[in-house]
Amino acid sequence: MDIGKRDLFSGWRSSGGDASLSDVHRTIPVAKGGPTWRRAAAFVGPGYLVAVGYMDPGNWATSIAGGSKFGYTLLVVALVSNIMAIVLQSLCARLAIGSGRDLAQACRDAFPRPVAFVLWMLAEIAIIATDIAEVIGTAIGLNLIFGIPLELGVIITALDVFLILFLQKLGFRWVEALIVALLAVIAVCFGIQIALADPNWGEVIRGFAPTTEILTNPDMLYLALGILGATVMPHNLYLHSGIVQTRDYGTTLPEKREALKFATIDSTVALMFALLINASILILAAATFHATGQTEVAELGEAHNLLAPLLGLAIAPTLFGIALLCCGINSTVTATLAGQIVMEGFLHITLPPWLRRLITRAIAIVPAAIVTIWFGEQGTGQLLILTQVVLSLQLSFAVFPLVMFTADKKKMGGLVAPIWLIAFAYLIAIVIALLNIKLLSDFIGAMF
Repeated sequence: MDIGKRDLFSGWRSSGGDASLSDVHRTIPVAKGGPTWRRAAAFVGPGYLVAVGYMDPGNWATSIAGGSKFGYTLLVVALVSNIMAIVLQSLCARLAIGSGRDLAQACRDAFPRPVAFVLWMLAEIAIIATDIAEVIGTAIGLNLIFGIPLELGVIITALDVFLILFLQKLGFRWVEALIVALLAVIAVCFGIQIALADPNWGEVIRGFAPTTEILTNPDMLYLALGILGATVMPHNLYLHSGIVQTRDYGTTLPEKREALKFATIDSTVALMFALLINASILILAAATFHATGQTEVAELGEAHNLLAPLLGLAIAPTLFGIALLCCGINSTVTATLAGQIVMEGFLHITLPPWLRRLITRAIAIVPAAIVTIWFGEQGTGQLLILTQVVLSLQLSFAVFPLVMFTADKKKMGGLVAPIWLIAFAYLIAIVIALLNIKLLSDFIGAMF
């Protein structure tokens, strides 16, 4: 369906763009009647694809470093980050359902062409940075479990392109089923590891309470900023606003309101699950490393190697590696989908789906492969840090347009965001921008 022609008399400029992810657009039916739970069940799925981005390998490294160095203190930062994520992802669903556009299409249709082009370039850079991190994380997982060299592991990650193609031919629900299944494996792995670690649950609960120490301790503040600054990923905003539209929720305002309610419930529940996983990583690091004086653990490989002697069971590092591999596979799948949404939305391209996915993955694999081959494991660690800085720089260029669009009654009609939500979202956007500026300045200061 031509989005531009359909919304010619709304607040959007005619763009002539096709529907987001046109090959799976509105392919999942939503019951028009019957019990509420059945209609709600149709919307379960996109939130879990989004949640994957909040537990990527970059987040793992930050949580492990925070837990090993400061115990349970930074759990409150993970909680605050999650609240920010819930608000922003709800706005993504609102934009998609209210306007029929994903965030990339909305930017293309609302801004002058030069501005939209710059936003597209920044979004592509963010997608590439995200993909590099996920590719490296998957390669590390393959190395930890099967002993596959990092260089070969990076190349193997390209196969997920064909996995996505196969699953989407079966139906988008199969892609969602894969993600949820892998998330379940991750949850089981961490559940077992935390049971083995036997953390101090009183301290865990106190870790979710705010403390001024986070602001007064420079090292703790730096890690807190890292958790906050890297939690909300730019690609997730584009991804969610695209995949929500795989549901055939109808065109009337009541149908859209119900769709928004169910989509928001889906993403909120899924992101609470992401908080559970991120908190589990930090709790495991605190109970295993911090409690035994290992306060400088930050590398994923190092954490893997230390788990067996500290927990006393050989299965512990294997569970860690399996969880990391599942997380890496999940993240590469969703990052590739996000790359497709960005490329289609901004450029209105008509390439076959397999070629679009191959291009986005190739762009990420080439630099990841070069670094791993040339510099080895140490180089991949430095590249992971660089990708987080790149993501921090780009994030505000996705968050501010999202909040602007959903606050515009002419663009959103009856689904315009309420004033209190917009005020909260702008506060989050400003805080994220300030934190990312702080992270960037610290990064530059460390270099010079």
